[in-house]
Amino acid sequence: MELVGIKHQNFHITEILFGVLVLGFLNLRTVQCGSDKNLQGIEYSALSCRKHTASLVDFGGVPDGKTSNTKAFKAAIDKLSTLAGDGGAQLVVPPGKWLTGSFNLTSHFTLFIQQGATLLASQDESGWPLLPALPSYGDKSSPGRYSSLIYGTNLTDVIITGNNGTIDGQGKPWWEKYKKGEFKNTRPCLIEIVYSDHVQISNVTLIDSPAWNVHPVYSSNILIQGVTILAPIDSENTDGINPDSCTNTRIEDCFVVSADDCVAVKSGIDQFGIKFGMPTQQLIIRRLACISPRSAAIALGSEMSGGVKDVRAEDIVAINTESGVRIKTAIGRGGYVKDIFVRRMTLKTMKYVFWMAGDYKSHPSPGFDPHALPKIENINYNDITAENVTLSASLEGIQQDPFAGICISNAEIGLSEKAKKLQWDCSDVAGVTSRVTPKACTLLPEKEQPMDCPFPDDKLPIEDIPLQKCTI
Repeated sequence: MELVGIKHQNFHITEILFGVLVLGFLNLRTVQCGSDKNLQGIEYSALSCRKHTASLVDFGGVPDGKTSNTKAFKAAIDKLSTLAGDGGAQLVVPPGKWLTGSFNLTSHFTLFIQQGATLLASQDESGWPLLPALPSYGDKSSPGRYSSLIYGTNLTDVIITGNNGTIDGQGKPWWEKYKKGEFKNTRPCLIEIVYSDHVQISNVTLIDSPAWNVHPVYSSNILIQGVTILAPIDSENTDGINPDSCTNTRIEDCFVVSADDCVAVKSGIDQFGIKFGMPTQQLIIRRLACISPRSAAIALGSEMSGGVKDVRAEDIVAINTESGVRIKTAIGRGGYVKDIFVRRMTLKTMKYVFWMAGDYKSHPSPGFDPHALPKIENINYNDITAENVTLSASLEGIQQDPFAGICISNAEIGLSEKAKKLQWDCSDVAGVTSRVTPKACTLLPEKEQPMDCPFPDDKLPIEDIPLQKCTI
């Protein structure tokens, strides 16, 4: 099956299942579903369990796909927020189609979307409140942004989960309007959690987001697990998961089909990100499956001005994707990308395997510092298998600020019939390779003695956060 040519209208469930089967290694663990007519008996794993349970129906929710449920969600969450000090509460969205505009979550709270339930995002822009620009992306004079469909700020212990319920962003009108240049403000995400701690997003399916799907920002102790994200490959900026200026994050067992990066690691842009100065750090990405013909399985940047460090990615599968791990930066970004560790990537039908670019010249606001040079160092790749590849590597650093400490080991790259004659295009980079085929450029010389690029042995704190077995 040729996935590049698939349009969203033809994205039948059999094709999606085929993609998952091809990716093979996925082990998405979903909770068992109880009766659709009875909320009792549903079990799921979570950071926290709740003492109290309510259904959206209890607050006037109507699952007909036409009646707005924005007021019902807000009324339910307002009421349940009063139980935060008494064991917390969970709001269950039963099977049906629940049309809604944007709504805010609360602390010590679980939003549980049942199998057979679909949250339908309103296509009425008035249902999406405008918020000021995030401080690492702008100031008071910058354009604002639409609130995400599900939004939360300054929260503690908040969970969005289910047994494969769906959140449908109905993003097509947003993409069309964006293509026409009709937006002054940033399009909404499906889920955005800001300035929060202990966040879980798991076992849900997200489709057709107006823009980015999952955007945790300025937050810590985040678990994103068993999430399926689907968007047409010709949609606009439908990134999968974007951890942004976050600490201690774990992304695992996720499947993403996107028109943009499947996982994009960020920390603000240019002078705003430098001033805010909050890096993304202590990030785990594992057992990620990606299809993205126009973008990367994992991107670091280009908004990385607050810094990105200690990223550990392993067991990554990408099919029909532009690149494996891509580093994007530019003069004026400042910040750094360092201590990046990647191992066990399986790539099939790729334009690039390794891609680093120091000339990503997107500067949305004036006033950036042309002397702010990004620091790219200690980038490690080990155990890479790729086939049907056009170009093994495009590694372009910055002349006055070369990318350093690049290590690539045990990489076997099979070329396509239309492969480029020059397989390693390198400039302003430095490092070493070992057991790499085709042979790398002279700026990455082969070590005389075989070696493996490092991968940390220690555990990050997010790995030791226990999950509880919860029930409804």
